[in-house]
Amino acid sequence: MSELTLTVMRLGFLAVLWLFVIVAVQVIRSDLFGTRVTQRTAARPGRPERPAARPPQQPAPAGRGGRGRRGAPTKLVVSEGSLTGTTVALQGQTITLGRAHDSTIVLDDDYASSRHARIYPDRDGQWIVEDLGSTNGTYLDRNRLTTPTPIPPGAPIRIGKTVIELRK
Repeated sequence: MSELTLTVMRLGFLAVLWLFVIVAVQVIRSDLFGTRVTQRTAARPGRPERPAARPPQQPAPAGRGGRGRRGAPTKLVVSEGSLTGTTVALQGQTITLGRAHDSTIVLDDDYASSRHARIYPDRDGQWIVEDLGSTNGTYLDRNRLTTPTPIPPGAPIRIGKTVIELRK
């Protein structure tokens, strides 16, 4: 084998090795820092807050029994974490939580998955929380969720450093 062939093979191997190192560093960086999350604020002109962009609520059919009952929660409030103070009106729609940009509540939390959990109403008007196969889990009152679970009003739902509660 000629000296030129050996040198070209060594440079090719070195290039492949550096390419592997660069890709590995990018994967580690994305795992540590996640995707860039932009803050949604009402102060930007022409861009309303997400809950205001929802279509108006349709009246619930009489047979559904219970969405309008007394003592039922009316809002979802972030009580701890980077989004503290954020509220979402409960209007019978499914609420998704995670780092993905199309989530109802976008969590800027290193311990949250892209599609971490969802909160949805059942037929009895009770709200259910479900973990969507997240890595670090979803906790309701310090219990890790394994199945969809009804949420009592005021019970903390913890996703990483973020705590969310249903309130009246």
